[in-house]
Amino acid sequence: MKIVVIGGTGLIGSKLVTKLGEHGHEAVAAAPNTGVNTLTGEGLAEVLKGAQVVVDVSNSPSFERDAVMTFFQTSTGNVLAAEKEAGVGHHVAVSIVGTERMPDNGYFAAKIAQERLIEESGIPYSLVHSTQFFEFARGIADEATRDGKVHIAPVLFQPIAGDDVAQAVGRTAVGAPLNGRVEIAGPRQYRMDEFFRQALAAWGDPREVVTDPHARYFGSELGERSLVPLDDTRAVLGSITYRDWLDRAAADGK
Repeated sequence: MKIVVIGGTGLIGSKLVTKLGEHGHEAVAAAPNTGVNTLTGEGLAEVLKGAQVVVDVSNSPSFERDAVMTFFQTSTGNVLAAEKEAGVGHHVAVSIVGTERMPDNGYFAAKIAQERLIEESGIPYSLVHSTQFFEFARGIADEATRDGKVHIAPVLFQPIAGDDVAQAVGRTAVGAPLNGRVEIAGPRQYRMDEFFRQALAAWGDPREVVTDPHARYFGSELGERSLVPLDDTRAVLGSITYRDWLDRAAADGK
């Protein structure tokens, strides 16, 4: 099966291309550095020839509210139009658990707009809503730092390893279109402030984590379940714990 991965040279995309290839699929990475630009449409028609599935794991180079909206609307619109011309039968996109619960967040609003385009395209589709990746934990801590202290809300948090994301997305890509969504999350649920206390200790980071019910998450105030699947019984859970992920990262020299 030919599967084109938009954003296939990035964090999740590169893992996905590798995993699909290991299972005998023709996985093609489509990104600006492979000659495919979804904002201009350059290279899309050529790369989609003969593709049965397209997986979109691309991301905006800017998180500024207007820029990220423009990116997802333009890029997704171009990809969907090219898919129709090529006769692609399944569009898979990775989104975020909780997008609809934080509409004031500019990035989440752009992801909602992207999903709407996919749902209205007429192309069979699957949406994979993921919780935050382990790989971005340090960035979250840095963004939450004020006056040298990390301000974190005491809400539920269930991050997931990038390898588990790629595995779940790959399984979705080779399956029948859901014409709906599946939620994926890590194997353990934490209080977010406690997770970061443990994480900073494991990193050897001396910053203090302050439990702050009004701490904002990339501009949004969080509710108890803003960042975790609404239905724990239906979510697909990864198998890699944060401690295991840290140990693997250390072994790999990352």
